[in-house]
Amino acid sequence: MSACDVAIIGAGPYGLSAAAHLKAADGLDVRVFGEPMSFWERHMPKGMLLRSPLEGSHLSDPAGALSLQAYAAAKGNPLTAPLPLPRFTDYGHWFQNQAVPDLDSRKVEGVEKNGSGFHLTLENGEHLKARRVIVAAGIMPFAWRPQEFRSLPYSLASHASAHSDLSRFSGKQVAVIGGGQSALESAALLHEVGAEVEVLVRTPIVRWLWRRPWVHTCRPIARMLYAPPDVGQAGISHLVARPNLFRRLPRLMQNRLAVRAIRPAGAAWLKPRCQHVPISTGRAVISAATFGDRVILKLADGSERRVDHVLLATGYRVDISRYPFLAARLLSSIRQIGGYPQLEVGFESSVPGLHFLGAPAAWSFGPLLRFVAGAEFAARELTSKILRKVPNHGDS
Repeated sequence: MSACDVAIIGAGPYGLSAAAHLKAADGLDVRVFGEPMSFWERHMPKGMLLRSPLEGSHLSDPAGALSLQAYAAAKGNPLTAPLPLPRFTDYGHWFQNQAVPDLDSRKVEGVEKNGSGFHLTLENGEHLKARRVIVAAGIMPFAWRPQEFRSLPYSLASHASAHSDLSRFSGKQVAVIGGGQSALESAALLHEVGAEVEVLVRTPIVRWLWRRPWVHTCRPIARMLYAPPDVGQAGISHLVARPNLFRRLPRLMQNRLAVRAIRPAGAAWLKPRCQHVPISTGRAVISAATFGDRVILKLADGSERRVDHVLLATGYRVDISRYPFLAARLLSSIRQIGGYPQLEVGFESSVPGLHFLGAPAAWSFGPLLRFVAGAEFAARELTSKILRKVPNHGDS
């Protein structure tokens, strides 16, 4: 059985960034498992543009040499904003080739505690011992299907993440459920491929993220009001961009600020593409039923819709029990709050040596960890913690 110091599960922005930092530490044996950028390539729709600004879309390496700008220079192709999905995924592959060329694309099927370390089972039956395990496995297992739609077959009601190509709905009547970027952009893309689409939003309004020129382009004012990741409103952005400060705030304040920072909204550049898409606000779905090969939706205002398909742009709800590779006994040892692991410094869970990055870390470190922009902070904090614990890198 082979062994390593650190096993990283996941090869998206967080897994690759963590690997880049840890691999720079001399003598640290790091293994990375997963297919690079697979969530972005398989579960995001063709034609998508990233809502995050370019400053908040970098992966992280210790020297800062593998930025989006470095990628664009290496490819000889200038960046455009908003960033198209294919360019972001290509950037991720370029980053991986530079920083993690020895990535192992096999799936990890099982993780169990084994003495002071962990025992991993790979998809081909091979086994591996690791002193530490970093879970950076993304959000796909957390795709949220509201109760009203759970009786419907997936052929009639599917989560937005189930489709990388929405052209299959050309000529169909589609109801999109949700009021955030995913719902609004999916609706625009559906309209553009020839579907008859309506967006049903349960809240009274749809929010759009307008970038006011005098605020965002005047550098002194912009720096005062917004941190570079640009997550959250003016002022709040600076707290969100400092997770170690955010996590020290009273819990009630953390919860309130997190809700304000990540409430559903669409990018301003998307609004013109939605001008011919009906968006019905204040329309909560109270029941959904099949009607032959169609769906009848009954709404809280007494109206109903009959459509060919329901697209659930209803987001993701973290619940680490949905990670299929975590053994039941290990899972029961992890202190959790509503499906989130409770994490300490270095993103370490209550099980020593087991760390979680990305959205599962948001309860402990704040909403920045839900975005690509959080990868740099996570990679640096994680590496600092691990190097303090590895012999010859500080305290043993």
